Amino acid sequence: MAYQPKKRKMTAEINVVPYIDVMLVLLIIFMVTAPFVTQGVDVELPSTVNAKPAAELNENNDRAPIIVEVSQDGHLGLSVDNQDMVRGLGVNELLTRVRAELQLNPNSSVMVGGDSRAPYAYIIETLDALNQAGVSSVGLMTEPLEQ
Repeated sequence: MAYQPKKRKMTAEINVVPYIDVMLVLLIIFMVTAPFVTQGVDVELPSTVNAKPAAELNENNDRAPIIVEVSQDGHLGLSVDNQDMVRGLGVNELLTRVRAELQLNPNSSVMVGGDSRAPYAYIIETLDALNQAGVSSVGLMTEPLEQ
């Protein structure tokens, strides 16, 4: 009887283990570098003598105010409930987020902080847009004047 080799069926398989290893390494790299890639604009608020802390203005409400930030070059930012400032928002996106937050918490106060170097027109345009969005009361943020 002659030797007959077994006929093997050809299978094409891709080994995914190296791909998983590469993906895990990339994930670790992004997780490590993400905290260092924060973008932000420092806003220098104007100073006043009679400035009150936001805690005094917000005594009847246990939630932090909605803070709208206007940078020197007119870019808008939003911080809700003491979270990180989300910058680079357009007017429509800002108004949508403020309306949504006010529907969830109608007693939340809205505070606008404009950079002291920002043109007055940027602040007024932001206040006007908030007014048209239905925000009835807006506070202006300042820094206490050092004496």
